[in-house]
Amino acid sequence: MAREFGRSQRVASEMQKELATILQREVQDTRLGFITVNEVVLSKDLAVAKIYITVLNATDDAAKHANVKVLNEISPFIRHELAKRMRLRHISELHFYYDSSFDTGMRVAELLHEVDSGKNASDTENPEQDD
Repeated sequence: MAREFGRSQRVASEMQKELATILQREVQDTRLGFITVNEVVLSKDLAVAKIYITVLNATDDAAKHANVKVLNEISPFIRHELAKRMRLRHISELHFYYDSSFDTGMRVAELLHEVDSGKNASDTENPEQDD
């Protein structure tokens, strides 16, 4: 019987948990904001890990991409800490990317709220009468 989740998916899930802990407790870089690890995508051979993050307290794109740049600069340290915590023969090469899906979701929510507010305002101005 085939397993429901492949090895790379299981390792990626564990790696996501460990990376979140490392970024929260071990990394003491003042250039970084509040970072959340959204997803880890591993290659089939586990050699490369694409880590998608969001930065919650960064307001503009420059600050968000500056955080990604800092994380890519300190990735050897993060990889070393990850090697201490995970029982793997080889630890993946880490590449950090900004995940804009959170920003897109927030923008869609704002637009829906505006549409709903406009609809409610027009309903109070022109109430329809049912006879």
